[in-house]
Amino acid sequence: MHRRNFFQLALGATAVATASAAVSGRTPEDVATDEDYWSEIRGAFSIDRNFINLNNGYVSPSPRTVQDAMRRYLDYSDMGPYPTMVNVLYREIEAVRRRLAQYAGCDPEEIAITRNASESLENAQYGIDLKPGDEVLTTNQDYPRMIETFKQRERRDGIVLKMISFPVPSPGMDLLVRLFEQAVTPRTKLILFCHITNRTGQIFPVRRICDMAHARGIPVIVDGAHAFSHFPYKISDLDCDYYGVSLHKWTYAPVGTGFLYVKKSRIASTWSLMASGATQKDDIRKFEEVGTHPAANLNAISDALVFNDNIGIDRKAARLRYLRDRWALRLAQNPKCKILHSPDPAQSCGIGFLAFNGIDPSKIASALVNKYSIYTSTIGHEEYTGLRITPNIYTTLKEIDVFADAVEREVKIA
Repeated sequence: MHRRNFFQLALGATAVATASAAVSGRTPEDVATDEDYWSEIRGAFSIDRNFINLNNGYVSPSPRTVQDAMRRYLDYSDMGPYPTMVNVLYREIEAVRRRLAQYAGCDPEEIAITRNASESLENAQYGIDLKPGDEVLTTNQDYPRMIETFKQRERRDGIVLKMISFPVPSPGMDLLVRLFEQAVTPRTKLILFCHITNRTGQIFPVRRICDMAHARGIPVIVDGAHAFSHFPYKISDLDCDYYGVSLHKWTYAPVGTGFLYVKKSRIASTWSLMASGATQKDDIRKFEEVGTHPAANLNAISDALVFNDNIGIDRKAARLRYLRDRWALRLAQNPKCKILHSPDPAQSCGIGFLAFNGIDPSKIASALVNKYSIYTSTIGHEEYTGLRITPNIYTTLKEIDVFADAVEREVKIA
């Protein structure tokens, strides 16, 4: 590694750690409004400021420390790659597994490192034995790929997919639990739902739904693609059976990284998505059988975890809510705008949803890109449509205000 790159990397990591040490002892809500602190955090990213990215829910940039780590691992891989990547870096992934497990609050032998949440969740969705007529239960606002996975099992295996609807914003957690409980029948054999939805950012009461399901002998898969490193929790506190994550979203790990949590008692009975040997029956690593794959992306996950640790999950969640509220509270006053995410901090965090009265959201999204270089995500659903707004910790208050200005201007002329 070149000396100059080493010192740049060290400087970036030290700046974030030093800034966080300086605000130690203050409440997360107080730090959320400290622009000097977040200016230091923004300095860790190498993003293009000629556009405003409010679609971090799709994929977030990695800080420079993570980018540099991945380049180092990739350079080292290419020096072999068999003796370097296979003999060295593949083995170091075990250290990544241990770090992830510590961060997630579970046993390392319950963590399979994957490429994204879809791969993780499909391991569970396809890996659980189901018979013709068995019902699986989810919501009609879950991630489309996961719904399609069950629809394919309907066609192939004769299972029955049931989807429940819930209002947005939700009036409360009790309703969400009750909707699932009322939809369960004696034929319900599996439940899947999002920890936080990718659409309106509704947070679900995971433990309560899991307790309800387990009392009836029903396993639960939780889609945690948008939850991990977004707001505080430990997987061990949720008591779910399976949990899938994309680490290139709110964790800032390289694109193509994720993990699958499988409760230890469920590993043996769950088939891997790609073939694994009989000797791997009880081994969490059977869910990692995807053939030859790069090691650089996976090894750099550790650097992303260190970056998040230096900030602190409570501070991070408070800042994300602060940024969301800055535009949402303002646009809620506009008669042409509707806010469809919950204002309750227990039910929402950094994901916000903006709908419109009598205006096609795709036209607003197009104007935002073409006139102001602002990127959002247009979300269509049978029950509502609008824009998902996902700023991140590198987003400035000025960028939030430019977005709100632009929306007010565009809805006025729409």
